Amino acid sequence: MKCIPVVILTTSNAEEDLIETYKMNANCYITKPVDLDQFINVVKSIENFWLSIVKLPTR
Repeated sequence: MKCIPVVILTTSNAEEDLIETYKMNANCYITKPVDLDQFINVVKSIENFWLSIVKLPTR
């Protein structure tokens, strides 16, 4: 299970949330935009990064 990327997608900009997220070993923290088009671009970027660019172990 440690090989599964954990992406936090949140509305919070609070520094303490960011710190706690990384303390719990999340791989990234993203504040989602309110605008729908920007949100879709963010989700596509996450997908592209984790599924196309990053090399993950097969097991």
